[in-house]
Amino acid sequence: MTEGLFISLEGIDGVGKSTQSDLIEAYLTQLGRTVVRTFEPGGTELGQEIRHLLLHRKGEVAPRAEALLYAADRAHHVATKVRPALARGEVVLTDRYLDSSVAYQGVGRELNAEDVRSISMFAVENLMPHLTILLDLDASASLARRNQTGEAPDRLEREKVEFFEAVRQAYLKMAAAEPARWVVIDANQSVEAMQDQIRLRLAEVLAAQ
Repeated sequence: MTEGLFISLEGIDGVGKSTQSDLIEAYLTQLGRTVVRTFEPGGTELGQEIRHLLLHRKGEVAPRAEALLYAADRAHHVATKVRPALARGEVVLTDRYLDSSVAYQGVGRELNAEDVRSISMFAVENLMPHLTILLDLDASASLARRNQTGEAPDRLEREKVEFFEAVRQAYLKMAAAEPARWVVIDANQSVEAMQDQIRLRLAEVLAAQ
């Protein structure tokens, strides 16, 4: 059986993760791989309920409660969807994973990043992606893109630009610390240029399997 492959996409909102996920899925499908697309929070039925609490519930959510809700979503997501797909030899492509919690709650919410990471690692029983793709864009440019969509922002998206720049810097710090797992893609480039660079790194990961 072909070994499963776990890929996560990260970045602040507005960097183009959905577009690149579509292209990655098409590329891997052409190579004969079965791709399971998913996302956090909300990649399962239970996760949809947690997502509503996190992003659309009226009123505030205490930062520690927020971090724990994300971890609960992730624990169920990995146990019921991610690990079974990997066991079948499929490719799991997720829009966000535990690095999002480290960046958003650990740094953006000013909780301890290592504490948030520890909670998430407990939740997923230490399962980490083979490859994490960071689409990097400064917070001001990201905000401008989001404003162009005309969509109503969720609770997190209503945060100030300084919050998102802190999250962005947290991502870059994590990527620099684990270059074997991460690839950083400049999201100011064209969609095609970004995809070309992603495919180069994907080819390396696939060749190493």
